[in-house]
Amino acid sequence: MGQSHFTLSFPLRSPVDANVLAEQLPAMMPDLFEANDKIGRVHYSRFTFLSARSLLFLGDFDGEFDHLVTDLAKLSGPVFDAILRHVVDPPPMPVAINANAFANWTKAHLLEAVNIYTAYPEVSAKEIKALARAAEVDGGGELHPFLVILPIKSYLHFVTVQLILRARGKGTTKDLDSVGTPHFAQFVPLEDNQIGFFTVYDGSFDKYIADFTKNIGQVFDLIFRFTKSPPPSPCRKHLQEFIDFAAGASRAPIGFYQAYPGLSVQDIHALIADSKPQSVSG
Repeated sequence: MGQSHFTLSFPLRSPVDANVLAEQLPAMMPDLFEANDKIGRVHYSRFTFLSARSLLFLGDFDGEFDHLVTDLAKLSGPVFDAILRHVVDPPPMPVAINANAFANWTKAHLLEAVNIYTAYPEVSAKEIKALARAAEVDGGGELHPFLVILPIKSYLHFVTVQLILRARGKGTTKDLDSVGTPHFAQFVPLEDNQIGFFTVYDGSFDKYIADFTKNIGQVFDLIFRFTKSPPPSPCRKHLQEFIDFAAGASRAPIGFYQAYPGLSVQDIHALIADSKPQSVSG
């Protein structure tokens, strides 16, 4: 059961619909969180508005998307019914009794990530929770989603950035491992020649960005050549400007779900290491 990521785009009918959902969604998140807990295959999830015409739903999960979205339809159907009332050409409702139709609709609205990073690809959400219970470890860390949107100058540059990101796939993974605080990360091509960089990370924003620029800043230096109104480069020499740019280009999350709240990347690595059989010498 491998890990994966989804970015699901809901095309909204109007800015008025976006405003209504912005008011309604936060109150519905406990029901979605309960469904995620029951399903047991979701590591993290969150919503955010890309624009007044587009709502994104992002998740990091185990297994196949078809199975996950069908379970979500059955267990949290009213949440998606409320969203779909504001969406262009929605699938049949209620989704709880039209789960297959909802799954087909969502597959047509998935945005494919250029690359996907995970800090602990060998374990599932259920396994991490089980390891934490067995070790009696309670997460005391601070985790946050980071949802930054990069506006690219033109469609040609948009394609070029994707080619660069694909070519640097393994290098980007190594760089993110060096940062040591991202749990999951993705670069996702979006509408209107935009690139989304979505992560879940440990610690404070400023410290994350400082560590980030030291280890993966060169990737952003490349992307910024094709970005509208970028900060000065190289990032590592213009840290405050990069922090200000990232803060201004980020989107606010709605409903940040954590399967194992407060466990840092290093906590999870330690749990995995402790669970492996120890070799006996002599």
